[in-house]
Parts: sequence; structure tokens; C-alpha cells
Amino acid sequence: MYFQLKSYLTFLFRSQNQHGLHSPFVYDLVTKCFYDRSDYKDYKLIKNYRNDLLSNKDQIEVKDFGAGSRVFKSNLRPVFSIAKNAGITLHRAKLLYRITNYLNIKNALELGTSLGIASSAIASNRTTQLITVEGCEETARIARQQIKKYDLNNIQLIKAQFETAISQLSSNIEQQTTNNKPQTSEKFDLIYFDGNHQKQATLDYFSKLLPTAHNNSVFIFDDIHWSPEMEEAWEEIKSNPKVQVTIDNFQWGLVFFRKEQAKQHFTIRV
Repeated sequence: MYFQLKSYLTFLFRSQNQHGLHSPFVYDLVTKCFYDRSDYKDYKLIKNYRNDLLSNKDQIEVKDFGAGSRVFKSNLRPVFSIAKNAGITLHRAKLLYRITNYLNIKNALELGTSLGIASSAIASNRTTQLITVEGCEETARIARQQIKKYDLNNIQLIKAQFETAISQLSSNIEQQTTNNKPQTSEKFDLIYFDGNHQKQATLDYFSKLLPTAHNNSVFIFDDIHWSPEMEEAWEEIKSNPKVQVTIDNFQWGLVFFRKEQAKQHFTIRV
């Protein structure tokens, strides 16, 4: 907890708002998306989806992968408590929806479905096709129920460990490259990394999924200030030669690959 407080104070000291942004792309993203105060009709679905989970008192047995939980001491957890403490906040869910909408995301991948709150934010824009991966059987079961209840037919939920799902995607890319086939079916406009908050795992996922990005893709990493090693992972990602623009908004790290952009790193309050 002390580490995160120190990190947040450092973030506040370094951060800025839209003023002084010398990148037109980032300035427009911040002013027209991050700071957009419009009341989108799709917010209602996201809010109802989340509130539904917050009223669910059923207990499920959760299998944690990666760094585990700082909140829960037992693997037997009430659904409402998972939604409240481990799920994305409504504020963040709305921001994720706006990013998906603003960047015109068509094909998205999510690592870490949990109960599917972030999934609903991405897929509320019905033109977006989302593949979401969850390793825990019970949370995946609840997410499937919710996805079906809210008719989010543009979500494909895969129950598998991240390594298995990523290996399959990487294998498809390699096969297409070998056969000189178009790779559009395996390119993602957005990848949302929300699970296994450990340095090496994060870097491995990033490295293996890099071939699935195109010039206008965005990768979003959750909890980049979770721990010293997650901050180290974030610094390594920023230094990757294929990464051109990054935005640190404390909770998330956004990565862009736009070759036409000068390499720049931003720390922005949202």
C-alpha cells in the first residue's frame, strides 16, 4: 500500500492534462475521448451489467493465477465482492467504452475476463468483436451467464489459461506468415491486458502478442503501478523499438505503434 501511495504521488507530480500536449494525436485523444462528458446510451448497459453483479450474493470458488489478490484471503468469494473489489470501476468502464468507440475498434482481445465488466464496456459498441480469455472456471461461468443475459453476442469467451490462448494465436500468425496469407483475421485493434500482474508474464504476453498488432493498434495494460516489478515491466515495454507513443494514466498504460509519430511518453491525469 505504501508503494502505491508513493507511486501515485510521483504520478501526480509528473502528470499533466491536455495543456502543453504537443502531439495532435494525443491532444485529440485526451480532449475528445478521455475528457468526453457525453452521456452515451450504451453506458446504461454497462451500468446495469455491473449493478447486476453487485447485487449477486452467490459465493464461488476462485482460482487465482499470477500475482493473486491483495483484498481476498480466501478463494471462496461472494460475486458482489469480486465485482466491487476486483472488477473495473464504472468510471474506468466508461473510459474503456469511449476508447473503443473513439478509435473505431473492430477486433479486440482481452486477457482476464473476470466477471466480464470490462468485456461489456468493450463490446457495448456492437461493431466490435471481442475475444476474451479467462482461466478460472467459476468466474468464467458467471461471465458467460451475464454475457448471454445482456445479449452480447459479439463476445467470444475462451476458458483457458493465458499461455494456452496466446500460443494458439501466435501459432496462427506463424502459419499465416509461412503460407503468405493475409493476417487480418488475427490482427487486433485493441488488446486489454488485465491479469497476472507479474513482470515476466506481462513481458511474455506483450512479446508474443506484438505480431498481432498493426500500425493503429492500442495495447492497454492494467495496474502498471501495482508493484515495483510491474513498473519495471512498463518501462521495458516503453523502450521497445516498435512502441512509438505511450500514455500513463496511473491505472493503465496505453501503448501505440503509430510509425508516423515521434517516440513520446505522456503521463496524463484522467
